[in-house]
Formats: sequence, structure tokens, C-alpha cells
Amino acid sequence: MALPDFQMLSNRVRKMTRHLGKWARRSGVSCYRVYDADIPEFPLAIDRYENYLHVAEYKRNHPLTPEEYQLWKAGCREVLSEVLEIPPDHIFFKFREPQKGKSQYEKQGQQKHELIVHEGGHRFLVNLSDYLDTGLFLDHRITRRMVGERAAGKRMLNLFAYTGSFTVYAAANGAASTTTIDLSTTYLDWARRNLELNGYKGPSHKFIREDVKAWLNQPFSERYDLAVLDPPTFSNSKRMTDILDVQRDHVDLIQGVLRRMEPGGSLFFSTNLRSFKLDADQIRGAQIRDISQQTIPEDFRNQRIHYCFELIKEHG
Repeated sequence: MALPDFQMLSNRVRKMTRHLGKWARRSGVSCYRVYDADIPEFPLAIDRYENYLHVAEYKRNHPLTPEEYQLWKAGCREVLSEVLEIPPDHIFFKFREPQKGKSQYEKQGQQKHELIVHEGGHRFLVNLSDYLDTGLFLDHRITRRMVGERAAGKRMLNLFAYTGSFTVYAAANGAASTTTIDLSTTYLDWARRNLELNGYKGPSHKFIREDVKAWLNQPFSERYDLAVLDPPTFSNSKRMTDILDVQRDHVDLIQGVLRRMEPGGSLFFSTNLRSFKLDADQIRGAQIRDISQQTIPEDFRNQRIHYCFELIKEHG
């Protein structure tokens, strides 16, 4: 089996980076997607994090022998290093396949290659070596900005918070308080570090390690004006009291958040489930706006990378 022509990858990445490089400089963006499986022989998602690359290979059936596969991988690394002028040891390869449950959060390595990157005037810790995801979802760049624009003076709730990037935007834009909730100790600590990296800590910023589904069913007194709900597609973590399925559970999750919100408050709900359908008829007490297309950045040409909705809690 002959290896594919690496010139195809070189030409495509060169063309995309010329276009996106200009856009990124103009927009003040330093972390963005350069290439997304445009050529079948190179099924890669290539994300630039300043002077580093995170390259995720999509699962596929290929006819390469193990030796040929290693040559193919080395060839990809060489092309990307040359075209994007990035040192080979700054390129991190991962293998991406459909993830279920907690496997999406498990470590893939132990190098702990962390670096600080910049977005929207804020700083974020990313780990390019150890997890399938880096700690900063680039497709939510616009959504983070929208949350920040609504945050001044608000009590903000961030559910399934991952590494707390939405919380950072809210705090930096004058939120009165933030509450960040995730079941993972690792990610909750990462969120705390991200906030502190940007100069925010103290009693007005709370971190809660909790199963979100269970937490939403608890008695409450505190209410919120702004909320972010970005659940995983599916999760069956042993630490959860129940399985989470975003298609099945999204109405209950949304209603649980709306119960804790003040009238007029904004809830941003998003999901990466490609087949997702919002059951809008079952959602009570909110005006719903589909903002999916407005929140997909220019560097993501896949228009189904996520769905995103803004819900405004109604009065009365």
C-alpha cells in the first residue's frame, strides 16, 4: 500500500492557514482550528494553540500496516511543522473516536504539558498532552464572549463547568458572583486555577463538586441571573446517581436551571450531539432563541459542531 501524497495535505493546510491567519490576526484570536478532515486520506482535526498544535486523528478504517501507519503519522508531523513553522516537539497527536461516559475525560498520557494561552484578553491553562480535550473548547469562543457581555452585576451559574472558561468570562466582565459546578475534582481544580490566573478568587466565586442532575433536584434558596448549561452528550460515571443522556434529559435539566433563575435571566444551553433536537414544546416559562449559527466561529466550517440556545426566563 502506497502512502497518500503528503503534498495534498501541505497545499490544503497552507491555503487554510493563509486565510485563517489573516482572520485570526484581524480578530485578535491566537487559538483556532486550522484544518478539519478536509481530505479523506488525512482525517485530522488540527487546532493551533499559539505556537503549538493539537492534532486529533478521527477513527477510520485504513489499509496501512502498522509500519506504514507510523510513516504516515511522521509525514503528517513533518508537513505541519514545515507549513505552519512550528517545532516538531510542539505538535501533539491524539486519537479521537466516539466517546461514551467517563472515557471522554480519562487521561491519554502523563506528560502534563500545560501552557497558558490567551483569548478575549483572558488567560487559560491548556493541557495538550494528557487528555483528549485540551481544557478550552475553541468552538465556544463566541458563546463565551456573549456570556461575558451579559455578566455585569449578575449572579452567574456554570453547570457541567469543565475547566471554568465561561466563569472566567463572567468574572472578568463584572459578575457579582459565580458558582461553578462539576463532578470532576480535576476539572474543578482546573477551573479554580483558571480564575486565579486571571486575578479572581474569594468568597464571591464558589466551586461545588456535585452531580448536576442531583444538585438541580435539591432544595435551594439562592437564585441566579445568568446561567450556562453545557452537559456532555452521555455520561455514566460511577460517581453519578443516574446515567446522563442529553437528548433524553435536556428538558429536565433546563427546567431545573430555570427554577433557580430570576425572571428575565439568561440561560445558555449547548450540546455537541450532532443528532440533537430541542423539545421546545415541553419547556415551560422561557422564551427560546436558537443561536447556533451565530455562535459557530469562522474557523469551524462544520455547521453542526454544536447547537446553542439562549432561554430568557419569563416573568410570573
